[in-house]
Amino acid sequence: MKKTYVNVVADSGAATESLEANESRPEGTLRTRNQGLLSRLQERGPEALSDAELVAVLLSVPVESAADMVREVSAPTATGGRNAAKMSALNEYAKRMRNTDPRPVIDSARAVAGIVPANVREAKKEHFLILCLNARRQLIHLETVSIGTLSASLVHCREVFSPAIVHASAAVVAVHNHPSGDPTPSSEDRDVTRRLQRAGELLGIVLADHVVVSATGYFSFREHGLI
Repeated sequence: MKKTYVNVVADSGAATESLEANESRPEGTLRTRNQGLLSRLQERGPEALSDAELVAVLLSVPVESAADMVREVSAPTATGGRNAAKMSALNEYAKRMRNTDPRPVIDSARAVAGIVPANVREAKKEHFLILCLNARRQLIHLETVSIGTLSASLVHCREVFSPAIVHASAAVVAVHNHPSGDPTPSSEDRDVTRRLQRAGELLGIVLADHVVVSATGYFSFREHGLI
C-alpha cells in the first residue's frame, strides 16, 4: 500500500486525536463520516479514496483508526498484532477477488436455462443457440446460430460447430426454445441431437448437452440419459 496516503490523513488534522478518543465517539458520528466516504466512493470511484479511507469503509472504523492500521502494517519493523491480522485478511481477500474468474460454469441444465435470455425462452419462433465451453466447463462464447419458424428450427452441424472451432471450445451445449411452451423434445430434436453428437465426436468437441427451453421449463437430453 502507498504510505503517502497516511500523511494525507495526518495533514488533515484527523490523526492527531488518540485511538481511544476515536473509539469513544458516538456511533452516529462514525456512521455519518463513513457514509460520506461511501458517497465519494460511489461518485468518484475507489481511486478517489486514500488507503486509510478505503480501510475505514471496509472495516467500518474511523479514518483515524484506519490510518493507524495502515501506518502499523507499512512500518518496516511491523511485528504483527490485531491490526496486522486485519490488514492481512484484507490483502488475502483482495488477492482472491483478483483471481476470481467471472465466466459462469455451465455444469447443469439449470445453469444452461439460467443463461438463456427470457426473450429467447418466450420467443414465437425457434431460436437455436450454441454455448461454447472451455475444459473447465466455463462459458466462453454464446451465439444464436439459427432462427426458424413457428414450429421448427433449421440448423446444420457446421453452423453449430463453427463458433466452437473459432473459440477453441472443449465442449458445447446446444439450446433451443419451444414456442409452444412444452419443452418435451420432438422426434426432429432427437435426430438433431444424434447428428450433433456424431459431428462432435469427429471434431473432438464434446456435445455436453442439448437443452430445450420454454416459458414454463426445460428438458435436458443429458439428464434424461439421451446423450
